[in-house]
Amino acid sequence: MKSKKIFKNIAFLAVLLANIGCDQISKNIARKELSEYERISFIKNHFTLTKVENTGAFLSVGSALPEFLKFFLLSIIPLLALSYGIVYLFRKQNLTVISALALSFAIGGGIGNIYDRIIHGSVTDFMHIDFGFFETGIFNMADVSIMVGMLLFLVQSYFKKSVASVQN
Repeated sequence: MKSKKIFKNIAFLAVLLANIGCDQISKNIARKELSEYERISFIKNHFTLTKVENTGAFLSVGSALPEFLKFFLLSIIPLLALSYGIVYLFRKQNLTVISALALSFAIGGGIGNIYDRIIHGSVTDFMHIDFGFFETGIFNMADVSIMVGMLLFLVQSYFKKSVASVQN
């Protein structure tokens, strides 16, 4: 039983580290290969690469805050929350595989963005999607990891409710 838990923890750690690695590798490539606000279009302008340095949070929220407050709100508090998430992920005995996978994705993405904010002073965003009826802000692979984690939680929640309603 203990070896099964160790194997699962190693697997979830690998997913978490893979998310951080993909994020950091893609951001390093974007920093080296793209100029600030340069626009490279793919798929008839539906997918573009545009490098921006985001000093705030999601959609630059908080970028105008005083530096100390911005560092506290956008680095220290999220770092504490991510630390708690890591402890929770590896200590919680009855997490479903989907929940642990979702946490691994979300925490990995969060660490990728926190690392940028602390080391570089901003988060490098470089991808944009525009299908007319659906358009994103400029984002990065950490944001994708976080969204995949949240999507996994939503899917699990939906199926739990569906199973519960069938059983009642």
